[in-house]
Amino acid sequence: QVQLVESGGGLVQAGGSLRLSCAASGRTFRRSAMGWFRQAPGKEREFVAAITWSGGSTYADSVKGRFTISRDYAKDIVYLQMNSLKPEDTAVYYCNTVTNIATMLPGNYWGQGTQVTVSS
Repeated sequence: QVQLVESGGGLVQAGGSLRLSCAASGRTFRRSAMGWFRQAPGKEREFVAAITWSGGSTYADSVKGRFTISRDYAKDIVYLQMNSLKPEDTAVYYCNTVTNIATMLPGNYWGQGTQVTVSS
């Protein structure tokens, strides 16, 4: 069974940091563009960050300068380092493939996500 499993979420105060991980199982995603997405209560899921198979990255304006996406090819894990967290970053965070890097169109590998809660 092909899965992407997110972990690393939690409760943190504003200004704090968290590092999310996305581990692949069932197949390798090393040659895929990968992305992080998030969904806050009552809102639609939105793009956060993406990384190409060669390591190039792009970010939503709301997280630029605060979040960093990276990947470990040996472990087939994608990370999202989140610094200077704000209450508006509170959401469930998901990783997925990115099938169109121009439009950040996600693939079909939605997992359970990991909850990030930032208190003010």
